[in-house]
Amino acid sequence: MRRIFLALILALFTATPAWAALKSQTVEYSYGGKTFKGYLVWNDAIKGRRPGVLVVHEFWGLDDYAKSRADQLASIGAVAFAADMYGNGKSFVHPEEASAMAAEVRNNLPEWVGRAQAALKVLHDQPTVDPARIAAIGYCFGGATALQLAYSGADLRAVVTFHGALPLPATTKDIKAKILILHGADDTHVPPEAVKALRAKLEEGKVNYKFVSYPGAVHSFTVPGSEKRGLPGVEYNAEADKKSWEEMLKLFDKVFGKKP
Repeated sequence: MRRIFLALILALFTATPAWAALKSQTVEYSYGGKTFKGYLVWNDAIKGRRPGVLVVHEFWGLDDYAKSRADQLASIGAVAFAADMYGNGKSFVHPEEASAMAAEVRNNLPEWVGRAQAALKVLHDQPTVDPARIAAIGYCFGGATALQLAYSGADLRAVVTFHGALPLPATTKDIKAKILILHGADDTHVPPEAVKALRAKLEEGKVNYKFVSYPGAVHSFTVPGSEKRGLPGVEYNAEADKKSWEEMLKLFDKVFGKKP
């Protein structure tokens, strides 16, 4: 797997034969008496165990965007699982509904983390996944979810957040993952104070992390058409999208390039 991610960066932005080998399925799993329906995707042309990446959706729910990011990861050799954080594969069109559902999850930290851990277990248990090489990534609400997984001590090699909310950990002592925070410099949804507070907390705990800020980028900068969904301060930025994805691939090349 050495350098497989960096070697295929361009494949993420152009059509390639690898897409023809993608296989996917809906996977039902349970947590807290509720049923969840995640999206599992892998490249059938690749044999044997390989890295696994958990993908956590924005506050809209498990929609086509989250699935497309899972597809991209599978096309370059990972097994990707797009988690369902709301149950029954729910997604929303109206911002008010999405915001209410995300708040309901965030306001119950044990439930929030438990749902994320349940999805991570689905990925971990796949026979094609190398359990020693698993990462989690997330967008917006999903970025905060990925961070909460890291804070919980989940056995992850890396956690990557794209324009995510930045919750503070109660403690940093359980963090095992390398953390990569990819942030829009002009994101009004995440105040500078939140950025400063998290960075101070991670540095105080000597956490292995990297913070990258993209000038001119605002919230949801990786999501094409995000500015059409009725939310202020939200807009796609093609340059920041491409650069942030490449930054993630560099980290994956480092942590997945060889077994620990």
